[in-house]
Amino acid sequence: MKKHLMMAALLGAGLLASAPAGAQVMMSPQEVTFYTADWKGERFPDGRPKVSDDLVKRARNISLEEAWGTLRGLGYHNQFEADWQAIRPDQWFAGRALTAQYMPARPDMAKPLMDRARAMKKAGAPNIWPINELQNGDIYVADGYGKIIDGTLIGDILGNSIYARSKNGFVFDGGVRDVQGLSQIEGMNGLFRKADPSFIQEMQMVEINQPVRIGRATVLPGDIVVAKFGGVVFIPAHLAELVITQSEFIALKDGFSHEVVRTGEFGPADMDVDVWAPKVKAAFIKWVEAHPDRMPMTKAQFQDVLKRNKF
Repeated sequence: MKKHLMMAALLGAGLLASAPAGAQVMMSPQEVTFYTADWKGERFPDGRPKVSDDLVKRARNISLEEAWGTLRGLGYHNQFEADWQAIRPDQWFAGRALTAQYMPARPDMAKPLMDRARAMKKAGAPNIWPINELQNGDIYVADGYGKIIDGTLIGDILGNSIYARSKNGFVFDGGVRDVQGLSQIEGMNGLFRKADPSFIQEMQMVEINQPVRIGRATVLPGDIVVAKFGGVVFIPAHLAELVITQSEFIALKDGFSHEVVRTGEFGPADMDVDVWAPKVKAAFIKWVEAHPDRMPMTKAQFQDVLKRNKF
């Protein structure tokens, strides 16, 4: 029995010794790459996938339902979460996820995390560390495990810091304070569970850029976050172009359908079917060519979408 216990202790010590230095406080670029291995493009220095600025900009205009439907068709069933409050309910925003994991605090965990953070030259309180890692275009996505009272991850001062670094916003499964002050930060938006005047207490920021759970969704660093009042969808980076162009294609089809039904060129029986007839498909392509201002994607992307949709 003693021999077995000794072997188990040695094995545990070996595992701890072999753990990467970035296993706490911030995942290493190698670990981020491990979780996002399907992304084959450019990456940030921290390892996160760098989806193009053009796709991020276009993601703001896609429908949550269209993105969600495409993801489900690809087998991604856990990428959406609802029931939010917003700083600006009438404004949509999108960006690349920088994730942070919070947990209930305990002293024996807090001290070594703080020591490691100081060794990594991270300044300030733990809830500042993720903010200092934000890049332009990022959305700060934090798993605050739904804590509201004493779970307010930011107020207006940290909100200003988030916007200064990212020129974007946040999605918090938790609370915020100073909503009036946050609403005065021109250009910034954010989704959160509830507001509360309390300060953050008894919470520990455990790791930056690790996979996190936001309600019923799993989020990886570098996911494209499309946030709108009432819902947010997290698009895996390697699927961003497919999901965004497919959503844009559906919007084009809807615009065409509405117009030809109104003009009488085609009737509801022609349009409200799973597969359009060849004459309808031909008319659609001609309509798209005549309305280049409605085409958000490149010609090459449009041709790829047509093939994908068997046009």
